[in-house]
Amino acid sequence: MAWIGYEYGLGTALRGACGAVGNWLGPAWGMAALLACLGAWRLGRRDAARAATEDPPARPWLARLALLGAAVFGLAIALQTLATMIVPPCAR
Repeated sequence: MAWIGYEYGLGTALRGACGAVGNWLGPAWGMAALLACLGAWRLGRRDAARAATEDPPARPWLARLALLGAAVFGLAIALQTLATMIVPPCAR
């Protein structure tokens, strides 16, 4: 959800005010999306630790899969945020 929210939000902003995306909006939007991924990672980590002792065998596996997903999408958001700072957003 964090990645798709980042993509759609930044894409909509590029249509209206592309100059703001490279200056402040892109990095701020990227940090907000990274915070969402960090929150998901923390929830998954907590569930992975707790589920290993309490729940059926599938739950720890799903929690670890959620950790992997949060890390992969966090990396994608971080690289795209870096790209908004390097590449001029209004270049056509």
